[in-house]
Amino acid sequence: MPPVLDRRRLNRATLARQLLLRRHDLPVADAVARLAGLQAQTPHTWYVGLWSRLAGFRPEAVAELLVERRLVRMALMRSTLHLVTAGDAWALRPLVQPALDRDLFRNSIHGRPVAGVDVPALAEAGREILAERPLTNRELGARLAARWPDLPPATLAYAVRTQVPLVQVPPRGLWGRSGPIAHTTAEAWLGPGAPAAATPRDLVLRYLAAFGPATVADLQRWCGLTRLGEVVDGLRPELTTFTDERGRELFDLPDAERPDPDTPVPPRLLYDFDNLLLSYADRSRVLTSEHRDQRYDPHGPVPQLVLVDGFAAGDWRLDRRRDGATLTVRPYRPLPSADVDALAAEATGLLAFLAPEAGDRRVDVAPARRS
Repeated sequence: MPPVLDRRRLNRATLARQLLLRRHDLPVADAVARLAGLQAQTPHTWYVGLWSRLAGFRPEAVAELLVERRLVRMALMRSTLHLVTAGDAWALRPLVQPALDRDLFRNSIHGRPVAGVDVPALAEAGREILAERPLTNRELGARLAARWPDLPPATLAYAVRTQVPLVQVPPRGLWGRSGPIAHTTAEAWLGPGAPAAATPRDLVLRYLAAFGPATVADLQRWCGLTRLGEVVDGLRPELTTFTDERGRELFDLPDAERPDPDTPVPPRLLYDFDNLLLSYADRSRVLTSEHRDQRYDPHGPVPQLVLVDGFAAGDWRLDRRRDGATLTVRPYRPLPSADVDALAAEATGLLAFLAPEAGDRRVDVAPARRS
């Protein structure tokens, strides 16, 4: 029988892969590659994900890499924007095309209008237009509507987004700045000479390195693809297998880090779309029954979670005022004083990162909230 990984062992292994057991002294691009990308559909909250993982992190370093085109933000896993290296933009984007196709043709808004359209012709027209210069979706849709006047311009633009590798260009996404949501093609932005695409086998190995140990269902939830069990089966001779406490089969790289379950974990404040929370079919390796008891509004703001001892133990928010800023932590349950002190110290550092200009910065660890 394969060894059993209990919840704490799985938690510690996951945090180690996600660079959350301690802050690492890594170049930003190396960290992004090691994480197989960072979910980044908001303009700036994902910077917190790098701040939590890297020692001495400077947001200007990421901005420089975006401007220099060494990092890009593009639709990848689950058809959502991810921050990836230029190399991974070329390597990973072709692999997730089936998920992007599904997103288009089964989309509740755009699927029906696009049915019966010559989608390859539409994609090529969009590619040619966007190769000229970056455009917003509204601008692209208006250009395409001259040729497809019977389709909603928003659907035309959305179809191109799913069928053509596009990059969301700066200044959108630059720290302390913003700009319109504008895209151009990966070829126009990154230049010719794209490396060969990765294979499904490569995709599985990259996922396990960044997120393992994991089930096939976890892998498929991360990337949005299906039928990857066949790929994993072909890799069995190269992988180590475990089971979780419910008897489900977990796969991992033989030499990957799996720390002792009693390894200390400092408090961490996660951003709203942190990889740690969105890359598993079963998120119990991090989330707790106390988290589920909060009954967060699925249509409301995504909570920004707090980890204590590696598990979800509360949430946090930042409130800016004219004369300062307050970062409030709301635990799910009363915490020992040592945890409160450590959490307050982490929150103080994050507040200084998020609001360096604020004259009056305050951290408030509130009483435990009730579900």
